[in-house]
Amino acid sequence: MPTPVPGSDPPGAGRVVLARPRPGLQASAPAATGTREAPAVATLPAVKRGRVVRPVVESKLLAGNPLGDPADRETPVYLPPSYDETPTRRYPMIMAIVGFTGTGRMHLNEDWFEPNLAERLDMLIDKGEMAEAIVVMPDCATRYAGSQFIDSAATGPYGRYTAIELVEWADREFRTIPRREARGVFGKSSGGFGSFRMAVDFPEVFSAFACHSGDAAFEYCYMPEFPRALRYLWHNDITPKRFLDTYKEITDRGDDYHALLNELAMASCYSANPETELGFDLPFDLGSGELVAEVWERWLAHDPVRMIPERIDALKSQSLIFVDCGTKDEWMLDVGARWMVSVMREHGLEPIHEEFDAGHMRIPYRYNRSLPLISKALVPPEG
Repeated sequence: MPTPVPGSDPPGAGRVVLARPRPGLQASAPAATGTREAPAVATLPAVKRGRVVRPVVESKLLAGNPLGDPADRETPVYLPPSYDETPTRRYPMIMAIVGFTGTGRMHLNEDWFEPNLAERLDMLIDKGEMAEAIVVMPDCATRYAGSQFIDSAATGPYGRYTAIELVEWADREFRTIPRREARGVFGKSSGGFGSFRMAVDFPEVFSAFACHSGDAAFEYCYMPEFPRALRYLWHNDITPKRFLDTYKEITDRGDDYHALLNELAMASCYSANPETELGFDLPFDLGSGELVAEVWERWLAHDPVRMIPERIDALKSQSLIFVDCGTKDEWMLDVGARWMVSVMREHGLEPIHEEFDAGHMRIPYRYNRSLPLISKALVPPEG
């Protein structure tokens, strides 16, 4: 699902420094007339702080991907407060994955109303609500705005990149605890879907996951957008290929535009077909709008509510399954969350399921709930 993120990526490497004070925070007094001083720096709450490094991962798996997307990916990593002070200590690792149209850098965006992820981790650790952890923020974006964190012949091996190549890289470069009992994953929207897929596709890698407003019950979250996508193509006299080649140049980005972008991107993930011009099949006929049943069935094979019975052993191996969603979610993902949890319980699982009074956007505060739970489910720092 589309997940707009306010603000812009913070410049440079290292910890993020806020350039303007937030409400309730102290800034330096105004300079006298005729003088000039450096911009005020907000005084954040007095907590011990970790730091963020921004290495570039040179991926072998993404090299030569079908879309020609970069194989080198900037991958921010949060290192907890004691990381530099205690050089023999090792830490659990948590993967923080983002939604559609996002990259890992967006976790560090400045937001007037909310702490970014690094600030949130500092506060949760300082309050004793979660143990220290290394947090990796991958970039799995594609030319079409998202990979769903799965392998696809149309986009590339983003599932293996996230769960295997990135994890092995993090274990080499940082003092992680290199075993599954020390690894968790969380995300929201397409990132929530991706967290589920990490758990069921790679249970040997991850042992706990949180799915916030994740894509599920595809007939409710995707199918209602099919007519909007078709309407955009028909009334703008544009082909899917032409749209994908030029969509960033289009400035009129209404609901139908976003529906088309989302559904084309999902098709690149769920119904790849290298023999076609697009590299994937569409679940609807471009002329009549009729549903193409065979392609739709391929999409449904990726729907969490259908996957759960087939991946029940992987799910039973998880020490934490957390699923939540706002009751006003614009893509009806709260219905998908309820359906997921119902199927899980039918198969003897005990997920934590929560609902809250909000829509799809601006809900990172829910990480205050999931991160402590993930931390508790993982082994603590060692040494």
